[in-house]
Amino acid sequence: MVFVEVRELSKNYKTGEVVVEALKGVSFDVYEGEILSILGPSGCGKSTLLNCLSGIDEPTSGKVVINGVDLHSLKDDDKTRFRALNMGFVFQFYNLIPVLTAVENVELAMLTMGSSQKKARSAAMEILAGVNLDARARNLPSQLSGGERQRVSIARALVHRPAIVWADEPTGALDTKTSTDFMSLILELNRTFNQTFVIVTHDERVSKYSDRILHMDSGEVVQIEDNNSLKVSENADSNS
Repeated sequence: MVFVEVRELSKNYKTGEVVVEALKGVSFDVYEGEILSILGPSGCGKSTLLNCLSGIDEPTSGKVVINGVDLHSLKDDDKTRFRALNMGFVFQFYNLIPVLTAVENVELAMLTMGSSQKKARSAAMEILAGVNLDARARNLPSQLSGGERQRVSIARALVHRPAIVWADEPTGALDTKTSTDFMSLILELNRTFNQTFVIVTHDERVSKYSDRILHMDSGEVVQIEDNNSLKVSENADSNS
């Protein structure tokens, strides 16, 4: 099932008298329950695309329709609420609040949406257990490794069971082994919860965990590659 429809998406930036075309009429679909990687070199428009898809930034033209909702036609308050209810975010540098414990960072996502303290704490502990971090729930970010902090960030993104998770270079600050562990966790969560992930990366090792790979260059989609057979093969190898 098509979950996200992207049609003729363009984004221009004006620098002095020069207009820079960051996105040039990009069109594609995201399917429910898939892992889609957006792969390309630095400066090709990957992060700009992710920002427009998630409503962080406004496109110059084009449409993003998520589960039947035209995202950029919404008023600001409605868009903010739609994003809070339906989206999760994972960033390269975690964006954790340093004075809050792991469980407090995770539950904050639900508290800001109006959940009770009891419900938020229960949900936070459940998802931390799901990412094998419940034993570290009361540690501050400074007391966690890079991989553990990134697992807290994925728990925070998933605690309210969003329809889609956007990830911008989520392994960029991790070493090779920790990156592999993290992407194996993403794959497990995807299969367990039928969770849709869209991951921006420049690392081909990350993209091999995806169902499909969208290749970008100079603000355009140059290829969409079906990667399902490689993903299944990789998972089988890791379990053998």
